Amino acid sequence: MRAAARLFVEKGFDATTTRDIAEAVGMRSGSPFYHFRSKQDLLKTAMIEGLEAGYRRLLATIAEVSDPEQRLRTMIRTHLGNLLESDCHAPMLLYESRSLDARARAEIAAVTDRYQQVWQATLDELAAAGRLRSSAPPLRLFIFGMLNWSSQWYRPDGGLSLDEIADAAAELLLA
Repeated sequence: MRAAARLFVEKGFDATTTRDIAEAVGMRSGSPFYHFRSKQDLLKTAMIEGLEAGYRRLLATIAEVSDPEQRLRTMIRTHLGNLLESDCHAPMLLYESRSLDARARAEIAAVTDRYQQVWQATLDELAAAGRLRSSAPPLRLFIFGMLNWSSQWYRPDGGLSLDEIADAAAELLLA
């Protein structure tokens, strides 16, 4: 599944063949269908498993953080880590969800919504404490847009570490 996710990110869903996936893991070209009904099913499963793993990491990192400002900082850093440090390609695969049918997109949306509910609760706490002007849902969506776009420009050997990027994002929101 990780090899398929990597190929979907690198080549795009449409350009990745089941033969490519099978070759990447040393299988025969038809072998992935023993485990998955279709290439779309493989994409959906990779996305959901990756999103679930990111959700579990997020909950683990904020479990003991009661201060909402520190929690937001931790959430930003964890999200960037999920995107850019782990072998989880699910966040980048979200752009490929257009290749799935409506039912599969609804399943992915449910997992994504659960992840974002944690963020919304923290933003609501910050707004109630006067640390944000508003916690209206567009703010949460802007945050994800900003953080997710970092996958387009971030380079591990670049001038900024993920910690520095996370701090800058938090300062932008909380200043």
